[in-house]
Amino acid sequence: MALKTEPFAVNIGPAHPSTHGVFRMRATLDGEVIVDLEPVFGYLHRGVEKLAEERTYTGFIPLTDRLDYLSSMANNLGYCLAVEKLAGITVPERAMYLRVILAELQRIASHLIAVGAFLNDAGAFMTPILYMIREREKILDLLEMVSGQRLTYNFMRIGGLSQDVPEEFLPALKKFVDEMPRWIEEYEQLLKENEILIARAKGVGILTKETAINIGASGPVLRASGVKWDIRKADPYSGYDRFEFDIPTGETGDSYDRYRVRVEEMRQSVRIIKQAMEQLPAGPVRAQVPHLIRPPAGETYTHIEVPKGELGFYLVSDNSIAPYRLHIRAPSLINLTALREMVLGWKIADAILIFGSIDICMGEVDR
Repeated sequence: MALKTEPFAVNIGPAHPSTHGVFRMRATLDGEVIVDLEPVFGYLHRGVEKLAEERTYTGFIPLTDRLDYLSSMANNLGYCLAVEKLAGITVPERAMYLRVILAELQRIASHLIAVGAFLNDAGAFMTPILYMIREREKILDLLEMVSGQRLTYNFMRIGGLSQDVPEEFLPALKKFVDEMPRWIEEYEQLLKENEILIARAKGVGILTKETAINIGASGPVLRASGVKWDIRKADPYSGYDRFEFDIPTGETGDSYDRYRVRVEEMRQSVRIIKQAMEQLPAGPVRAQVPHLIRPPAGETYTHIEVPKGELGFYLVSDNSIAPYRLHIRAPSLINLTALREMVLGWKIADAILIFGSIDICMGEVDR
């Protein structure tokens, strides 16, 4: 005999560990099945874009660290490229290559947390994420070696880098990139054919190619749906057109594909770093630029491929020492707009897994 039930609403977050930050999911349930979901943002809003108007162009760089704080180096790079484009500044060759090395190290570090946390959400409590934190710590050691920081680096500068890397950096980096493929293989042996992970993630939370394109998804979320789009290939910057690498894609756009794409991207990042090390030229790491930069009046939009997708900076200059306007295209925010479509019809336990597979950072969602 069927029981007549009424749908009811459940708030998940904004202080729930599975929301990966101060994010709230207002789910409408029929039993355990999700029939509607409303994402609620705004608990971490800090007015970063408005703060840019009161800081010099260089003075805003530390605030980019606080957007996606798991990808600070990449945030630095995207903003500096936008100002350099607006001001017509040419970056020295050595700085370009070092930027690529640092950005790809950051990509690996970010994906390690993304995959580890996703597996934690899948029920593999602590073991996989501790394996991945082990390698992430090695990357943080390298980034600390060059910048003195382990999370918010403030290392890149308009025109290049704040300083050259120390002489012990390249030998330590070589040791890491030589060892990293073996660790990735270890993750694969542990996880790729794991029957519990396959049961929980395959076919779960499908984002179709058409929907992914229509919502403007980017990064692993888009590529897992079968769209071969990567800004490093489509609109190369910092010399990415000089490196050989592949764009991993998925087939069905489910949670398992999103996990697989990130693992394969770590392999490609190691490949890029090795090429950049081989081609690394000598020379200065920073162009001669004035302390107070005054780009000519105008506007620009500059985008790069960060670990979570397309990070864009729209800058407007009025020829003063601070941006007249700044807007940030945050990949986490855009990718989150797919969440409702992905979870409808699934159960609460699946929603936690699907949400984790998107890989978001609330620092750049709310800004």
